[in-house]
Amino acid sequence: MRNDAPHDTTGSTPLVQHARSQSVGDLPRRTALRHPDKVALVDGDKVLTFAALDAVVDGTAAAMAGAGIGKGDRVALLSRNCWEFAVLVFASARIGAVLVPMNFMLGADELAYILDHSGAETLVAEEALCGTADAAVEAAAESRVVRRLAITRGATPEGWQPLSDWLEHTGTSPQVHVDDDDPLRLMYTSGTESRPKGALLSSRSLMWQYVSCTVDGGMSGDDVELHTLPLYHCAQLDCFLGPDVYLGATSIVLPGPDPAAVLAAIEKHKVTKFFAPPTVWIGLLRSPDFDRTDLSSLRKGYYGASAMPVEVLKEIQERLPEVRLWNFYGQTEMSPLATILTPEEQMEYAGSAGRAALNVETRIVDDNDEQVPAGTVGEIVHRSPHATLGYYRDEAKTAEAFRHGWFHSGDLGYVDEGGRLYVVDRKKDMIKTGGENVASREVEEAVYELEGVAEVAVFGVSHPRWVEAVACVVVPKEGATLTPEQVVAHARGRLAGYKAPKYVVIAEGLPKNPSGKILKRELRTAHADLAAGEEA
Repeated sequence: MRNDAPHDTTGSTPLVQHARSQSVGDLPRRTALRHPDKVALVDGDKVLTFAALDAVVDGTAAAMAGAGIGKGDRVALLSRNCWEFAVLVFASARIGAVLVPMNFMLGADELAYILDHSGAETLVAEEALCGTADAAVEAAAESRVVRRLAITRGATPEGWQPLSDWLEHTGTSPQVHVDDDDPLRLMYTSGTESRPKGALLSSRSLMWQYVSCTVDGGMSGDDVELHTLPLYHCAQLDCFLGPDVYLGATSIVLPGPDPAAVLAAIEKHKVTKFFAPPTVWIGLLRSPDFDRTDLSSLRKGYYGASAMPVEVLKEIQERLPEVRLWNFYGQTEMSPLATILTPEEQMEYAGSAGRAALNVETRIVDDNDEQVPAGTVGEIVHRSPHATLGYYRDEAKTAEAFRHGWFHSGDLGYVDEGGRLYVVDRKKDMIKTGGENVASREVEEAVYELEGVAEVAVFGVSHPRWVEAVACVVVPKEGATLTPEQVVAHARGRLAGYKAPKYVVIAEGLPKNPSGKILKRELRTAHADLAAGEEA
Protein backbone atom coordinates (compact mmCIF):
# COMPACT_ATOMS: atom_id res chain seq x y z
CA MET A 1 0.00 0.00 0.00
CA ARG A 2 1.32 3.47 -0.89
CA ASN A 3 2.13 5.49 2.20
CA ASP A 4 0.97 8.72 0.50
CA ALA A 5 -2.55 7.45 -0.10
CA PRO A 6 -5.39 9.72 0.99
CA HIS A 7 -6.48 9.31 4.59
CA ASP A 8 -10.02 9.24 5.89
CA THR A 9 -10.47 12.50 7.82
CA THR A 10 -14.14 12.11 8.67
CA GLY A 11 -13.30 10.91 12.17
CA SER A 12 -10.55 13.39 13.02
CA THR A 13 -9.53 13.21 16.66
CA PRO A 14 -10.11 15.98 19.20
CA LEU A 15 -6.36 16.68 19.13
CA VAL A 16 -6.45 17.22 15.37
CA GLN A 17 -9.52 19.42 15.70
CA HIS A 18 -7.87 21.47 18.41
CA ALA A 19 -4.68 21.94 16.38
CA ARG A 20 -6.67 23.15 13.36
CA SER A 21 -9.05 25.48 15.19
CA GLN A 22 -9.24 29.25 14.90
CA SER A 23 -11.90 31.00 16.92
CA VAL A 24 -12.53 34.63 17.77
CA GLY A 25 -11.18 33.90 21.24
CA ASP A 26 -7.80 32.91 19.76
CA LEU A 27 -7.16 36.25 18.07
CA PRO A 28 -5.69 38.27 20.99
CA ARG A 29 -3.23 35.46 21.75
CA ARG A 30 -2.10 34.99 18.16
CA THR A 31 -1.69 38.71 17.60
CA ALA A 32 0.18 39.04 20.90
CA LEU A 33 2.64 36.41 19.73
CA ARG A 34 3.35 38.51 16.63
CA HIS A 35 3.20 42.00 18.16
CA PRO A 36 3.49 41.69 21.97
CA ASP A 37 4.63 45.27 22.65
CA LYS A 38 2.44 47.06 20.14
CA VAL A 39 -0.43 49.15 21.57
CA ALA A 40 -3.69 47.30 21.08
CA LEU A 41 -6.22 49.39 22.98
CA VAL A 42 -6.41 52.90 24.40
CA ASP A 43 -9.33 54.03 26.58
CA GLY A 44 -8.53 57.31 28.32
CA ASP A 45 -5.58 56.63 30.62
CA LYS A 46 -5.85 52.87 30.10
CA VAL A 47 -3.33 51.57 27.56
CA LEU A 48 -3.03 47.86 26.76
CA THR A 49 -0.40 46.29 24.55
CA PHE A 50 -1.41 43.13 22.72
CA ALA A 51 0.48 41.06 25.31
CA ALA A 52 -1.40 42.83 28.11
CA LEU A 53 -4.73 42.50 26.29
CA ASP A 54 -4.23 38.77 25.86
CA ALA A 55 -3.25 38.39 29.52
CA VAL A 56 -6.37 40.15 30.80
CA VAL A 57 -8.56 38.24 28.34
CA ASP A 58 -7.10 34.95 29.54
CA GLY A 59 -7.44 35.84 33.22
CA THR A 60 -11.02 37.02 32.71
CA ALA A 61 -11.89 33.84 30.82
CA ALA A 62 -10.43 31.80 33.69
CA ALA A 63 -12.47 33.77 36.23
CA MET A 64 -15.64 33.27 34.17
CA ALA A 65 -15.02 29.54 34.00
CA GLY A 66 -14.33 29.52 37.74
CA ALA A 67 -17.68 31.21 38.34
CA GLY A 68 -19.41 28.34 36.56
CA ILE A 69 -19.85 29.94 33.14
CA GLY A 70 -19.35 27.33 30.44
CA LYS A 71 -19.66 26.76 26.75
CA GLY A 72 -23.01 27.94 25.41
CA ASP A 73 -23.95 29.94 28.54
CA ARG A 74 -25.27 33.44 27.80
CA VAL A 75 -23.58 36.52 29.25
CA ALA A 76 -25.56 39.76 28.83
CA LEU A 77 -23.56 42.99 28.54
CA LEU A 78 -25.03 46.48 29.01
CA SER A 79 -22.38 49.14 28.59
CA ARG A 80 -21.14 52.07 26.62
CA ASN A 81 -17.81 51.70 24.85
CA CYS A 82 -14.90 50.92 27.16
CA TRP A 83 -11.85 48.68 27.27
CA GLU A 84 -13.68 46.22 29.48
CA PHE A 85 -16.27 45.69 26.73
CA ALA A 86 -13.52 44.55 24.35
CA VAL A 87 -12.05 42.20 26.97
CA LEU A 88 -15.42 40.52 27.55
CA VAL A 89 -15.93 40.01 23.81
CA PHE A 90 -12.78 37.90 23.55
CA ALA A 91 -12.86 36.31 27.01
CA SER A 92 -16.37 34.93 26.51
CA ALA A 93 -15.39 33.63 23.06
CA ARG A 94 -12.30 31.94 24.53
CA ILE A 95 -14.44 29.67 26.74
CA GLY A 96 -17.26 29.30 24.19
CA ALA A 97 -19.77 31.41 26.14
CA VAL A 98 -22.35 33.37 24.15
CA LEU A 99 -22.11 37.13 24.62
CA VAL A 100 -25.38 39.10 24.45
CA PRO A 101 -24.57 42.80 23.91
CA MET A 102 -27.56 45.00 24.73
CA ASN A 103 -28.46 48.49 23.52
CA PHE A 104 -27.80 50.86 26.43
CA MET A 105 -30.51 53.24 25.18
CA LEU A 106 -33.30 50.71 25.79
CA GLY A 107 -35.66 50.97 28.73
CA ALA A 108 -36.03 48.40 31.48
CA ASP A 109 -39.01 46.65 29.86
CA GLU A 110 -37.19 46.33 26.54
CA LEU A 111 -34.10 44.94 28.27
CA ALA A 112 -36.25 42.58 30.31
CA TYR A 113 -37.49 40.94 27.12
CA ILE A 114 -33.90 40.30 25.97
CA LEU A 115 -32.92 38.86 29.36
CA ASP A 116 -35.95 36.58 29.30
CA HIS A 117 -35.57 35.47 25.71
CA SER A 118 -31.80 34.91 25.83
CA GLY A 119 -31.88 33.06 29.14
CA ALA A 120 -28.80 34.94 30.32
CA GLU A 121 -27.62 33.89 33.77
CA THR A 122 -24.85 36.51 33.94
CA LEU A 123 -25.39 40.25 33.59
CA VAL A 124 -22.52 42.73 33.29
CA ALA A 125 -23.43 46.42 33.33
CA GLU A 126 -21.72 49.77 33.39
CA GLU A 127 -22.07 51.38 36.81
CA ALA A 128 -24.31 54.20 35.51
CA LEU A 129 -26.66 51.61 33.99
CA CYS A 130 -26.91 49.26 36.96
CA GLY A 131 -30.17 50.85 38.12
CA THR A 132 -31.80 50.24 34.73
CA ALA A 133 -30.35 46.73 34.71
CA ASP A 134 -31.82 46.03 38.16
CA ALA A 135 -35.21 47.25 36.96
CA ALA A 136 -34.93 45.01 33.89
CA VAL A 137 -34.22 41.95 36.03
CA GLU A 138 -37.21 42.79 38.21
CA ALA A 139 -39.43 43.31 35.16
CA ALA A 140 -38.36 40.07 33.47
CA ALA A 141 -41.05 37.42 33.60
CA GLU A 142 -38.63 34.52 34.00
CA SER A 143 -35.25 36.06 34.73
CA ARG A 144 -32.44 33.53 35.13
CA VAL A 145 -29.84 36.10 36.15
CA VAL A 146 -27.89 34.71 39.10
CA ARG A 147 -24.78 36.93 38.98
CA ARG A 148 -24.39 40.65 38.35
CA LEU A 149 -21.06 42.37 37.75
CA ALA A 150 -20.54 46.12 37.48
CA ILE A 151 -18.00 47.98 35.37
CA THR A 152 -17.01 50.63 37.87
CA ARG A 153 -14.64 53.54 38.29
CA GLY A 154 -15.69 54.02 41.91
CA ALA A 155 -17.92 52.30 44.46
CA THR A 156 -19.71 49.13 43.39
CA PRO A 157 -23.54 49.36 43.49
CA GLU A 158 -25.30 47.31 46.14
CA GLY A 159 -26.06 43.79 44.99
CA TRP A 160 -23.34 43.82 42.36
CA GLN A 161 -19.86 42.30 42.21
CA PRO A 162 -17.07 44.45 40.74
CA LEU A 163 -16.00 43.25 37.28
CA SER A 164 -12.45 44.02 38.39
CA ASP A 165 -12.58 40.70 40.30
CA TRP A 166 -12.53 39.01 36.90
CA LEU A 167 -10.26 41.48 35.12
CA GLU A 168 -7.55 41.16 37.77
CA HIS A 169 -7.73 37.37 37.97
CA THR A 170 -4.36 35.76 37.21
CA GLY A 171 -5.40 32.19 36.41
CA THR A 172 -5.15 30.48 33.03
CA SER A 173 -8.32 29.88 31.06
CA PRO A 174 -9.32 26.26 30.45
CA GLN A 175 -8.81 24.82 26.98
CA VAL A 176 -12.24 24.81 25.37
CA HIS A 177 -12.66 23.58 21.81
CA VAL A 178 -14.92 25.97 19.91
CA ASP A 179 -16.19 24.55 16.64
CA ASP A 180 -16.59 26.85 13.66
CA ASP A 181 -20.35 26.86 14.03
CA ASP A 182 -20.65 26.96 17.80
CA PRO A 183 -22.56 30.17 18.63
CA LEU A 184 -20.47 32.91 20.25
CA ARG A 185 -22.75 35.91 19.98
CA LEU A 186 -26.47 36.54 20.33
CA MET A 187 -27.27 39.89 18.73
CA TYR A 188 -30.77 41.29 19.13
CA THR A 189 -31.92 43.09 16.01
CA SER A 190 -34.29 46.02 16.08
CA GLY A 191 -35.74 44.29 13.05
CA THR A 192 -39.18 44.91 11.68
CA GLU A 193 -41.20 43.13 14.33
CA SER A 194 -42.69 44.45 17.55
CA ARG A 195 -40.15 42.32 19.43
CA PRO A 196 -36.46 42.02 18.45
CA LYS A 197 -35.10 38.76 17.05
CA GLY A 198 -31.96 37.15 18.41
CA ALA A 199 -29.46 36.42 15.62
CA LEU A 200 -26.91 33.76 16.54
CA LEU A 201 -23.42 34.39 15.16
CA SER A 202 -20.75 31.71 15.16
CA SER A 203 -16.97 31.96 15.03
CA ARG A 204 -17.18 30.96 11.36
CA SER A 205 -19.63 33.79 10.64
CA LEU A 206 -17.39 36.34 12.33
CA MET A 207 -14.00 35.13 11.09
CA TRP A 208 -15.03 35.02 7.42
CA GLN A 209 -16.61 38.43 7.86
CA TYR A 210 -13.34 39.79 9.28
CA VAL A 211 -11.54 38.53 6.17
CA SER A 212 -14.03 40.27 3.88
CA CYS A 213 -13.68 43.52 5.81
CA THR A 214 -9.89 43.50 5.83
CA VAL A 215 -9.47 42.63 2.15
CA ASP A 216 -12.24 44.71 0.57
CA GLY A 217 -12.04 47.47 3.17
CA GLY A 218 -8.34 48.13 2.65
CA MET A 219 -7.48 47.46 6.31
CA SER A 220 -4.00 46.74 7.70
CA GLY A 221 -2.07 46.29 10.91
CA ASP A 222 -0.67 49.80 10.52
CA ASP A 223 -4.08 51.37 11.12
CA VAL A 224 -4.84 53.51 14.15
CA GLU A 225 -8.62 53.36 14.45
CA LEU A 226 -11.03 55.47 16.47
CA HIS A 227 -14.08 53.56 17.77
CA THR A 228 -16.95 55.86 18.80
CA LEU A 229 -20.12 54.13 17.58
CA PRO A 230 -21.65 51.68 20.10
CA LEU A 231 -19.86 48.35 20.35
CA TYR A 232 -23.21 46.66 21.00
CA HIS A 233 -23.72 47.16 17.24
CA CYS A 234 -21.92 44.53 15.20
CA ALA A 235 -20.98 47.26 12.69
CA GLN A 236 -18.46 48.89 15.05
CA LEU A 237 -17.69 45.67 16.91
CA ASP A 238 -17.25 43.24 14.03
CA CYS A 239 -16.47 45.33 10.96
CA PHE A 240 -13.81 47.30 12.84
CA LEU A 241 -12.75 46.26 16.37
CA GLY A 242 -12.58 42.54 15.58
CA PRO A 243 -10.53 43.02 12.39
CA ASP A 244 -8.23 45.48 14.20
CA VAL A 245 -7.36 42.87 16.85
CA TYR A 246 -7.01 40.24 14.12
CA LEU A 247 -4.57 42.40 12.12
CA GLY A 248 -2.70 43.96 15.02
CA ALA A 249 -3.98 47.50 14.49
CA THR A 250 -4.32 50.01 17.33
CA SER A 251 -7.81 50.83 18.63
CA ILE A 252 -8.72 54.09 20.37
CA VAL A 253 -12.02 53.80 22.27
CA LEU A 254 -14.39 56.67 23.07
CA PRO A 255 -17.72 56.29 24.89
CA GLY A 256 -19.62 58.03 22.08
CA PRO A 257 -19.35 60.11 18.89
CA ASP A 258 -19.34 63.62 20.36
CA PRO A 259 -17.88 65.75 17.51
CA ALA A 260 -15.48 67.75 19.70
CA ALA A 261 -14.17 64.60 21.37
CA VAL A 262 -13.85 62.78 18.04
CA LEU A 263 -11.88 65.59 16.42
CA ALA A 264 -9.62 65.97 19.47
CA ALA A 265 -8.91 62.22 19.54
CA ILE A 266 -8.02 62.13 15.85
CA GLU A 267 -5.47 64.89 16.40
CA LYS A 268 -4.10 63.51 19.69
CA HIS A 269 -3.68 59.88 18.62
CA LYS A 270 -2.85 60.50 14.95
CA VAL A 271 -5.86 58.40 13.95
CA THR A 272 -5.72 57.03 10.41
CA LYS A 273 -9.08 55.25 10.18
CA PHE A 274 -12.62 56.15 11.25
CA PHE A 275 -16.11 54.70 10.79
CA ALA A 276 -19.40 56.51 11.35
CA PRO A 277 -22.87 56.76 9.80
CA PRO A 278 -23.53 59.85 7.66
CA THR A 279 -25.15 61.63 10.61
CA VAL A 280 -21.86 61.62 12.54
CA TRP A 281 -19.80 62.68 9.51
CA ILE A 282 -22.23 65.60 9.09
CA GLY A 283 -21.80 66.48 12.78
CA LEU A 284 -18.01 66.60 12.35
CA LEU A 285 -18.23 68.83 9.28
CA ARG A 286 -20.54 71.24 11.13
CA SER A 287 -18.40 71.38 14.26
CA PRO A 288 -16.66 74.72 14.94
CA ASP A 289 -13.57 72.64 15.85
CA PHE A 290 -13.28 71.02 12.42
CA ASP A 291 -11.14 73.63 10.66
CA ARG A 292 -8.88 74.26 13.65
CA THR A 293 -8.08 70.60 14.28
CA ASP A 294 -5.13 68.78 12.70
CA LEU A 295 -6.77 65.90 10.81
CA SER A 296 -3.84 65.26 8.47
CA SER A 297 -3.28 61.72 9.80
CA LEU A 298 -6.73 60.53 8.66
CA ARG A 299 -6.54 58.36 5.55
CA LYS A 300 -9.48 55.93 5.62
CA GLY A 301 -13.14 56.75 6.22
CA TYR A 302 -16.09 54.36 6.36
CA TYR A 303 -19.82 54.90 6.55
CA GLY A 304 -22.91 52.73 6.70
CA ALA A 305 -26.52 52.49 7.92
CA SER A 306 -27.59 54.65 4.96
CA ALA A 307 -26.24 56.19 1.78
CA MET A 308 -24.12 59.31 2.14
CA PRO A 309 -25.84 62.38 0.64
CA VAL A 310 -23.98 63.48 -2.49
CA GLU A 311 -23.44 67.01 -1.21
CA VAL A 312 -21.85 65.61 1.94
CA LEU A 313 -19.60 63.34 -0.13
CA LYS A 314 -18.43 66.38 -2.08
CA GLU A 315 -17.79 68.32 1.11
CA ILE A 316 -15.75 65.49 2.65
CA GLN A 317 -13.65 65.26 -0.50
CA GLU A 318 -13.06 69.01 -0.48
CA ARG A 319 -12.23 69.34 3.21
CA LEU A 320 -10.51 65.96 3.71
CA PRO A 321 -8.93 65.38 0.29
CA GLU A 322 -6.56 62.64 1.53
CA VAL A 323 -9.35 60.49 2.97
CA ARG A 324 -10.55 57.51 0.95
CA LEU A 325 -14.15 56.46 1.66
CA TRP A 326 -15.86 53.07 1.72
CA ASN A 327 -19.60 52.39 2.08
CA PHE A 328 -20.36 49.21 4.06
CA TYR A 329 -23.88 47.79 3.65
CA GLY A 330 -25.29 44.84 5.53
CA GLN A 331 -27.25 43.83 8.59
CA THR A 332 -26.82 42.00 11.87
CA GLU A 333 -27.71 38.65 10.32
CA MET A 334 -24.72 38.99 7.97
CA SER A 335 -22.28 39.64 10.87
CA PRO A 336 -22.94 42.34 9.39
CA LEU A 337 -21.09 43.01 6.09
CA ALA A 338 -22.73 42.14 2.76
CA THR A 339 -21.60 44.66 0.11
CA ILE A 340 -19.00 47.43 -0.27
CA LEU A 341 -18.76 50.55 -2.42
CA THR A 342 -15.07 51.32 -2.96
CA PRO A 343 -13.32 54.72 -2.79
CA GLU A 344 -12.95 54.83 -6.57
CA GLU A 345 -16.73 54.51 -7.02
CA GLN A 346 -17.96 57.04 -4.45
CA MET A 347 -18.92 59.93 -6.74
CA GLU A 348 -19.74 58.12 -9.96
CA TYR A 349 -22.01 55.66 -8.17
CA ALA A 350 -23.12 57.81 -5.23
CA GLY A 351 -26.05 56.22 -3.46
CA SER A 352 -24.96 52.68 -4.32
CA ALA A 353 -24.17 50.06 -1.68
CA GLY A 354 -21.55 48.59 -4.01
CA ARG A 355 -20.82 45.00 -4.95
CA ALA A 356 -20.94 41.82 -2.89
CA ALA A 357 -18.01 41.54 -0.48
CA LEU A 358 -15.26 38.96 -0.94
CA ASN A 359 -17.04 36.07 0.80
CA VAL A 360 -20.60 37.00 -0.16
CA GLU A 361 -22.87 36.24 -3.12
CA THR A 362 -25.78 38.67 -3.56
CA ARG A 363 -28.72 38.66 -5.93
CA ILE A 364 -32.15 40.27 -6.37
CA VAL A 365 -35.24 38.05 -6.45
CA ASP A 366 -38.95 38.50 -7.05
CA ASP A 367 -41.82 37.36 -4.82
CA ASN A 368 -41.31 33.81 -6.13
CA ASP A 369 -37.60 33.92 -5.23
CA GLU A 370 -36.60 33.95 -8.90
CA GLN A 371 -33.62 36.08 -9.85
CA VAL A 372 -34.58 39.26 -11.70
CA PRO A 373 -32.63 41.15 -14.40
CA ALA A 374 -30.40 44.16 -13.70
CA GLY A 375 -32.40 47.31 -13.06
CA THR A 376 -35.41 45.41 -11.67
CA VAL A 377 -36.40 46.04 -8.06
CA GLY A 378 -36.76 42.98 -5.84
CA GLU A 379 -35.69 41.59 -2.49
CA ILE A 380 -31.98 41.51 -1.68
CA VAL A 381 -30.77 38.00 -0.76
CA HIS A 382 -27.33 36.61 0.13
CA ARG A 383 -25.33 33.41 0.39
CA SER A 384 -22.27 33.61 2.63
CA PRO A 385 -20.45 32.06 5.58
CA HIS A 386 -21.06 35.48 7.20
CA ALA A 387 -24.73 34.58 7.65
CA THR A 388 -26.31 33.97 11.03
CA LEU A 389 -26.91 30.44 12.29
CA GLY A 390 -30.55 31.48 12.59
CA TYR A 391 -32.87 33.20 15.02
CA TYR A 392 -32.62 31.93 18.57
CA ARG A 393 -35.74 30.07 19.70
CA ASP A 394 -37.57 30.85 16.45
CA GLU A 395 -37.42 28.04 13.89
CA ALA A 396 -40.28 29.48 11.84
CA LYS A 397 -38.61 32.84 11.24
CA THR A 398 -35.29 31.09 10.54
CA ALA A 399 -36.91 28.86 7.92
CA GLU A 400 -38.63 31.84 6.33
CA ALA A 401 -35.44 33.91 6.22
CA PHE A 402 -33.40 31.08 4.64
CA ARG A 403 -35.95 29.73 2.17
CA HIS A 404 -34.44 28.19 -0.97
CA GLY A 405 -30.98 28.35 0.58
CA TRP A 406 -30.54 32.15 0.52
CA PHE A 407 -30.71 34.59 3.40
CA HIS A 408 -33.54 37.04 2.71
CA SER A 409 -32.58 40.52 3.91
CA GLY A 410 -36.05 42.07 3.89
CA ASP A 411 -34.62 45.05 1.96
CA LEU A 412 -35.67 45.98 -1.56
CA GLY A 413 -33.15 47.00 -4.17
CA TYR A 414 -31.76 46.50 -7.65
CA VAL A 415 -28.36 45.98 -9.25
CA ASP A 416 -26.98 47.89 -12.22
CA GLU A 417 -25.25 46.30 -15.19
CA GLY A 418 -21.97 46.39 -13.27
CA GLY A 419 -23.43 44.41 -10.38
CA ARG A 420 -23.60 47.37 -7.99
CA LEU A 421 -26.43 47.26 -5.50
CA TYR A 422 -28.88 50.10 -4.87
CA VAL A 423 -31.13 49.82 -1.80
CA VAL A 424 -34.44 51.54 -2.54
CA ASP A 425 -36.73 50.61 0.33
CA ARG A 426 -37.21 48.47 3.39
CA LYS A 427 -39.48 45.62 2.65
CA LYS A 428 -41.04 45.81 6.10
CA ASP A 429 -40.72 49.53 6.73
CA MET A 430 -37.54 49.66 8.73
CA ILE A 431 -36.51 53.18 9.71
CA LYS A 432 -32.80 53.95 10.20
CA THR A 433 -32.37 57.13 12.22
CA GLY A 434 -28.91 58.25 13.26
CA GLY A 435 -27.57 54.77 12.50
CA GLU A 436 -30.17 53.07 14.75
CA ASN A 437 -32.82 50.67 13.47
CA VAL A 438 -36.40 51.48 14.42
CA ALA A 439 -39.26 49.10 13.65
CA SER A 440 -42.30 51.09 12.54
CA ARG A 441 -44.62 48.43 13.91
CA GLU A 442 -43.11 48.69 17.41
CA VAL A 443 -43.68 52.45 17.44
CA GLU A 444 -47.19 52.03 16.08
CA GLU A 445 -48.10 49.56 18.80
CA ALA A 446 -46.85 51.95 21.45
CA VAL A 447 -48.87 54.86 20.01
CA TYR A 448 -51.96 52.68 19.74
CA GLU A 449 -51.90 52.38 23.52
CA LEU A 450 -52.72 56.10 23.82
CA GLU A 451 -56.40 56.61 24.58
CA GLY A 452 -58.24 58.22 21.69
CA VAL A 453 -56.07 56.79 18.86
CA ALA A 454 -58.04 55.15 16.07
CA GLU A 455 -55.30 54.57 13.51
CA VAL A 456 -51.60 55.25 13.27
CA ALA A 457 -48.91 54.89 10.62
CA VAL A 458 -45.18 55.32 11.32
CA PHE A 459 -42.59 55.87 8.61
CA GLY A 460 -39.28 57.56 7.94
CA VAL A 461 -38.75 60.99 6.41
CA SER A 462 -35.51 62.54 5.19
CA HIS A 463 -33.66 64.58 7.79
CA PRO A 464 -30.54 66.72 7.27
CA ARG A 465 -28.86 65.42 10.43
CA TRP A 466 -30.34 62.02 11.23
CA VAL A 467 -30.66 61.03 7.54
CA GLU A 468 -34.06 59.59 8.48
CA ALA A 469 -36.39 60.69 11.24
CA VAL A 470 -39.35 58.83 12.73
CA ALA A 471 -42.63 60.41 11.59
CA CYS A 472 -46.12 59.46 12.64
CA VAL A 473 -49.60 60.17 11.27
CA VAL A 474 -52.36 59.66 13.85
CA VAL A 475 -56.10 59.48 13.23
CA PRO A 476 -58.08 60.22 16.43
CA LYS A 477 -61.18 58.31 17.39
CA GLU A 478 -64.44 60.10 16.78
CA GLY A 479 -64.96 62.75 19.42
CA ALA A 480 -61.39 62.51 20.71
CA THR A 481 -58.90 65.38 20.62
CA LEU A 482 -55.20 64.66 20.35
CA THR A 483 -52.15 66.88 19.97
CA PRO A 484 -48.71 66.02 18.56
CA GLU A 485 -47.20 66.81 21.95
CA GLN A 486 -49.43 64.23 23.64
CA VAL A 487 -48.41 61.55 21.15
CA VAL A 488 -44.69 62.25 21.52
CA ALA A 489 -44.87 62.31 25.32
CA HIS A 490 -46.81 59.04 25.36
CA ALA A 491 -44.33 57.33 23.02
CA ARG A 492 -41.34 58.55 25.03
CA GLY A 493 -42.85 56.98 28.12
CA ARG A 494 -42.82 53.56 26.47
CA LEU A 495 -39.88 53.53 24.09
CA ALA A 496 -36.23 54.46 23.93
CA GLY A 497 -35.89 58.15 23.02
CA TYR A 498 -34.57 57.56 19.51
CA LYS A 499 -37.63 55.43 18.67
CA ALA A 500 -40.18 58.09 19.61
CA PRO A 501 -41.61 60.13 16.70
CA LYS A 502 -39.83 63.39 15.96
CA TYR A 503 -42.79 64.55 13.88
CA VAL A 504 -46.49 63.87 14.45
CA VAL A 505 -49.32 64.80 12.10
CA ILE A 506 -52.93 64.59 13.24
CA ALA A 507 -55.12 63.57 10.27
CA GLU A 508 -58.67 62.57 9.43
CA GLY A 509 -57.67 59.37 7.66
CA LEU A 510 -54.87 57.30 6.11
CA PRO A 511 -54.37 56.40 2.43
CA LYS A 512 -55.15 52.73 1.76
CA ASN A 513 -55.34 50.34 -1.15
CA PRO A 514 -58.50 48.36 -2.00
CA SER A 515 -57.51 45.58 0.40
CA GLY A 516 -57.18 48.04 3.28
CA LYS A 517 -53.38 48.15 3.43
CA ILE A 518 -51.99 51.52 4.50
CA LEU A 519 -49.95 53.07 1.69
CA LYS A 520 -46.88 54.29 3.52
CA ARG A 521 -45.16 55.28 0.30
CA GLU A 522 -47.88 57.90 -0.22
CA LEU A 523 -47.40 59.12 3.34
CA ARG A 524 -43.65 59.48 2.79
CA THR A 525 -44.29 61.52 -0.33
CA ALA A 526 -47.00 63.68 1.22
CA HIS A 527 -44.92 64.45 4.30
CA ALA A 528 -41.46 64.52 2.74
CA ASP A 529 -40.91 68.13 3.86
CA LEU A 530 -41.60 67.64 7.58
CA ALA A 531 -37.94 68.22 8.39
CA ALA A 532 -37.52 71.13 6.01
CA GLY A 533 -35.68 73.98 7.68
CA GLU A 534 -34.04 71.77 10.30
CA GLU A 535 -30.35 72.36 10.90
CA ALA A 536 -27.88 69.70 9.75
